[in-house]
Amino acid sequence: MQNSSLIDAARDFVMAQYQQHPHPELVYHNLEHTLQVVKAAAQIAAHYRLQDEELLAVYVAAWFHDAGYLLGEAGKHEENGATEAVNFLQSQQAPEQIQAMVKGAILATKMPQSPHNLVEQIVCDADLFHLGSKDYADRNKLLRKEVELRTQQEIPGSTWLASNIKFLTAHHYWTDYAQTYTKQQKEENLQKLYKKMEKKTAEAAEKAAATPVAAVTDNAATADAKLPEKNKKKDKDKKPDRGVETMFRITSTNHIRLSSMADSKAHIMISVNSIIISFMLTVLVRRLEDYPNMVLPAVIFLVTSVTTIIFAVLATRPNVTSGTFTAEDINNKNANLLFFGNFYKMKLDEYEWGMRKMMDDADFLYGSMTKDVYHLGVVLAHKYKLLRISYNVFMFGLIASVMGFMIAAIFFPVKA
Repeated sequence: MQNSSLIDAARDFVMAQYQQHPHPELVYHNLEHTLQVVKAAAQIAAHYRLQDEELLAVYVAAWFHDAGYLLGEAGKHEENGATEAVNFLQSQQAPEQIQAMVKGAILATKMPQSPHNLVEQIVCDADLFHLGSKDYADRNKLLRKEVELRTQQEIPGSTWLASNIKFLTAHHYWTDYAQTYTKQQKEENLQKLYKKMEKKTAEAAEKAAATPVAAVTDNAATADAKLPEKNKKKDKDKKPDRGVETMFRITSTNHIRLSSMADSKAHIMISVNSIIISFMLTVLVRRLEDYPNMVLPAVIFLVTSVTTIIFAVLATRPNVTSGTFTAEDINNKNANLLFFGNFYKMKLDEYEWGMRKMMDDADFLYGSMTKDVYHLGVVLAHKYKLLRISYNVFMFGLIASVMGFMIAAIFFPVKA
């Protein structure tokens, strides 16, 4: 009851601060953002069995985590917010342990985030919970507008996109709940950023290609004819543009996501049928002496579950590769150094040599990326083929078993 009162007091205090210290430029780090962080913190904390003091610290830290924007320069808003929170807690005569937890949680949100316990992890994940939500695009626009208002400088769209792709790619949530809950939406948000970047790249290329021919003089043609052989070779060996790299990145990401989905489906089949087998062996088998007419349906059910598990395990079973490559493989461009199975037994200096050879040769590099995507697809097709067999066996076997039990019960009842 006392903790609830303290949380309410923190809420009232922070909301009053936003009213007393208006900052029109804070279109992102405003009261709405704070309310969203508090809501996200409550959602994440509900998944864990926190002590009363820990839950109190999560709520108070969530309310005060951006209060520092109202009290000083933006670069030190975590320190200012932590100080303000401690002063508030002292005025409320809160224990020093609570003060320390709240201060630590707010300071942990400073980029790069550095949480050391579950309370700090929850607050850090709540602060960036929008990265894995459907509101990401809208919140991102507001953040860009706020940065432009604060710096009095316009940020080019391509620059903002590149920085967001880099940040979203490097970011990871700290709590298991946030990782699981936001995984799919966060990946969708990242893919949308890639598509926007690809579109801007294509538009820039089209704009460059649309340069009027009249603007090109005869002198330019003459100068081009006199280019040194070195420059001509450089143009000839020019690496593919960013659109190709984006294509490889998106394709690989999609394959990995589909592989993860296949593994999850296989684990579902293994778990469900393991429970069925356990039930069959511990409960139903004991009753077969009393109901001999149920022996055949029970055997069908048991065989179905075992076969389903076998194919599900085969779908997730890893393949062992040689883990080595030779200098001849590198010189002939036959080795794919992007897959760990082809180099995990090699020495570091040998692997570095191979990677340098590959990075110095654009054809070798992009050829390796093509092979990697291809082999990912082959493995993926094999997984889904086995997984389809597993699901088909389970579906038809389940139907046959149920029909068998019904026929045995109706047409071959046990005589009393």
